[in-house]
Amino acid sequence: MKAYIFPGQGAQFTGMGLDLYEKHHLAQGLFEKANEILEFSITDIMFEGTAEQLKETKVTQPAIFLHSVIIAKILGDDFKPKMVAGHSLGEFSALVANEVLSFEDGLKLVSQRALAMQKACELQKSTMAAVLGLEDKIVENICAEINGVVVAANYNCPGQLVISGSIEAINKACKVLTEKGARKTLILPVGGAFHSPLMEPAREELANAIENTTFKKPTCPIYQNVTASAVNTAEEIKKNLIAQLTAPVKWTQTIQAMIKDGATQFTEVGPGKVLQGLLRKIDRSVTANGVIF
Repeated sequence: MKAYIFPGQGAQFTGMGLDLYEKHHLAQGLFEKANEILEFSITDIMFEGTAEQLKETKVTQPAIFLHSVIIAKILGDDFKPKMVAGHSLGEFSALVANEVLSFEDGLKLVSQRALAMQKACELQKSTMAAVLGLEDKIVENICAEINGVVVAANYNCPGQLVISGSIEAINKACKVLTEKGARKTLILPVGGAFHSPLMEPAREELANAIENTTFKKPTCPIYQNVTASAVNTAEEIKKNLIAQLTAPVKWTQTIQAMIKDGATQFTEVGPGKVLQGLLRKIDRSVTANGVIF
C-alpha cells in the first residue's frame, strides 16, 4: 500500500523550487499566485536567497509548503495515496494534497501559522535540542525533573528525540542527558521552542484562523502528529492541527501506525530526504523514496 509523507521545517535549501518553475507551467502559475497571496516575492528568496534568509520562519514554512504541494499537483493523476502524513508543517502540505484544504487556504494558514510562531518566539528566548542515543522514556523523565519549560517535542525515530523549551532549561537538560548517557545533544538552529507550551500564544491565534477556514473530508486517511492515528473527519483534523502547535510531533508512532495499517511503500513529497532517512531508522522492512519526474 502506498503512502505519501511531507517534510517540515529544516528541509529548505537555496534554489529550492527553481527547477519546478522552469520546467512546469503549472508550477509557474502556483508560484506567482503564492507571491500575490503572501504579498512579497517568496520566489526570489527561494530561488536566489541566502540560507539565512530561507531560515526565517515566515519564509521557511510557506517555502517548504509550496515546494511540496506543487510537486503533488504536478504528479496529477499519478498522485494516488492510500494514506498521507506530514511532519509538523508538512501536515498542511498533506492536507492540500489530500484535498482537505484548497491551495489558497492552505498557504494562507501556513503563512499565519509562521507569523504567529515567530511572534511567540519573540516573547521569550527559547530553543530546541536533538538528543541522540537515549530511550524516549529516559529523556521524558529527565525533562520532567528540570526546573523551567522543557518538553519532548519531536519523536523523530528510535534514539532521536528533540526537546523544546526555554534556553536555560534546555541547557540544563542537555547537561543532565549527557551525564545519563546520551551519545550527543545538539542545540538546533531554530527560532524558538516549537511544539512546547511556549507556543500557546501562537496556538490561540491559529485556532481562530483554522476555525474560520473551510475543511473538506479527506480523500484518504491522514495520520496526524498529535494522535499518530488515522483521521477521516474535517472537525477532528481541525482540532488536531490546533493542538499540534503545543503538542509533540509523534513521528515514530505515526509511521509505525501507517505500517501496521498496511503501508509498504513511502514517497517523500518535498525538498530534501530527511523523512526517508528517519523512515529507514524506524523500520527497514518498508521502502522509502522521493519523487522523480
